[in-house]
Amino acid sequence: MTRVVAVHATGGPEVLSLEDRTIGAPGPGEVRIRQTAIGLNFIDTYQRSGLYPLPLPFVAGNEAAGVVTALGEGVSEVKVGDRVCYQGALGAYAEERLVPAARLVPIPEGVDDRTAAAVLLKGLTAYYLLFKTWPVRKGETILWHAAAGGTGLIATQWAKAIGATVIGTAGGPDKVAVAGAHGCDHVIDYRAEAFAPRVRELTGGRGVDVVYDGVGKATFEGSIDSLRPRGLLVSFGNASGVVGIPDITLLSRKGSLYVTRPTGTHYFVERSDLLEGARALFGAIESGAIRAEIGRTFPLAEAAEAHRALEARQTTGSVVLLP
Repeated sequence: MTRVVAVHATGGPEVLSLEDRTIGAPGPGEVRIRQTAIGLNFIDTYQRSGLYPLPLPFVAGNEAAGVVTALGEGVSEVKVGDRVCYQGALGAYAEERLVPAARLVPIPEGVDDRTAAAVLLKGLTAYYLLFKTWPVRKGETILWHAAAGGTGLIATQWAKAIGATVIGTAGGPDKVAVAGAHGCDHVIDYRAEAFAPRVRELTGGRGVDVVYDGVGKATFEGSIDSLRPRGLLVSFGNASGVVGIPDITLLSRKGSLYVTRPTGTHYFVERSDLLEGARALFGAIESGAIRAEIGRTFPLAEAAEAHRALEARQTTGSVVLLP
């Protein structure tokens, strides 16, 4: 038997249910892992609430690290005893579980399990956004919302290492200070001032080349107003609600702008793409270009409290659940 956190009906954090489950032997192409650390992400809350619908019931969570304890038929990617991590495989809120071997990434010796669980999904998100969706170049200026969050802290450091000028937004003096210590050249406290006019001031009226917006509805209009002509708004999250564009001519009036809504599912279809991104991420961590920050940890049994803290914007950096 192993403990898991399941969802039987969508809703608030209270629908997360700690249960005992039997985990069988791994099937063809699967491995069994004993999990040591589990990453918490906003997508977990979207799935729990029903914003991203899933068949019910399901075990929550999408990211974790652990040790391989058994192999199914035909598995060649890993061996028993390997330290591994994964992202994008639903069912992570568990002490033990079965995972498709093709989704597993080896953890380098210089990276501990908690760090791996804290950064893989967020770090791969930062990777595809910065290197694939809009390949950021030295000398460009970007705006990153929620710069003190888990993905934000990774991405702003990485963008700074590329050579970009990084403007971040954060809520409150404490988060502004955290973001300023992790790659942002300028941090705007969106609670104290409107960010779009400040972005224009910081860029001499030009606007930024690209806005990375995981906040959604609350920041959409300001993000549009922060872009230079023919700039790109990358909307990759809905923390404040889903964005809608009722009149697409808005984009022409604001400067022939581009808008995209990417998801990692389409960037890591092939294992080779997954491993390429993971190598880049862990290489940046080992080189010191990215300092991984774990803001808080919660026992697995307190997953609901972790969700409440994340949704209330009471966290900075990454949040990790401990089985």
